[in-house]
Amino acid sequence: MKLGLHIADFTYPSGPQGLADDLTRIAVTAEEAGIARVSVMDHVWQIRPVGPIENDMLEAYTTLGYLAARTERVELLAWVTAVSYRDPGLLAKLVTTLDVLSKGRAWLGIGAAWNDEEARGLGLFFPPTAERFERLEETLRICLQMWSDDEGPFEGTHYRLERTLNVPQSLTRPHPPILIGGGGEKKTLRLVAQYANACNLFDGPELSHKLDVLRQRCDEVGRDYDEIEKTVMGRGYGSDPKELVEHLTGLAKLGIQEYHGLMPGVSELEPLRELGREVVPAVADL
Repeated sequence: MKLGLHIADFTYPSGPQGLADDLTRIAVTAEEAGIARVSVMDHVWQIRPVGPIENDMLEAYTTLGYLAARTERVELLAWVTAVSYRDPGLLAKLVTTLDVLSKGRAWLGIGAAWNDEEARGLGLFFPPTAERFERLEETLRICLQMWSDDEGPFEGTHYRLERTLNVPQSLTRPHPPILIGGGGEKKTLRLVAQYANACNLFDGPELSHKLDVLRQRCDEVGRDYDEIEKTVMGRGYGSDPKELVEHLTGLAKLGIQEYHGLMPGVSELEPLRELGREVVPAVADL
């Protein structure tokens, strides 16, 4: 099983003036600890489960570009990109650029978006839920077209692109892996079955059921269920290492291949080092 670090809190004791150095230390330590992926949220305000909305928050793709320059092995992604915040042609270009400059370590993590409060606050485009899902599917189609030899045009309900030229192309071929976040059974898991390389579900009592639904959606569209990497966004790495290994062992038995979580006190670095010593090797063969 792979482990991923989700960096969602940017409010550290050193303040904004030390944020760049803190992020470098966190990402480098995570890489040295054997963490496979590092992600950031695609929010412009802090979300309430993590902290007050007035706390520090960085723009996702600028941050990922910075982390690409400070690391060598960890895969990088937004967990997950809000589909309505960027037009799809630009989004494909952003992920391609990240892939090229990270030497092939970029993922496209994407979802239908949910934070209407921050969108209203900063005047970001945020249509109703049904339309966001329509735009999500068109965005996936556009990104896949831009990562192919097909230069368009693309004609959709919400987007029209005259020429889907994308130069340079991504180093990862045929394209950077696509992760779709969410467990919606009618829409989200259908999109996973049709377009994604990985799903992302929440670690909880419904997990086994959600995996069964994903298998059903794969059967409906003729997709091999085993082709899709099963990931979970977990409750975090704050528990006792032995308890965490036991929990991850249970997840692996369900078929989960990557566990992604926050690390309390991550800027102190020692919790990451302990994770590398006590947990990463213990779950590597799960």
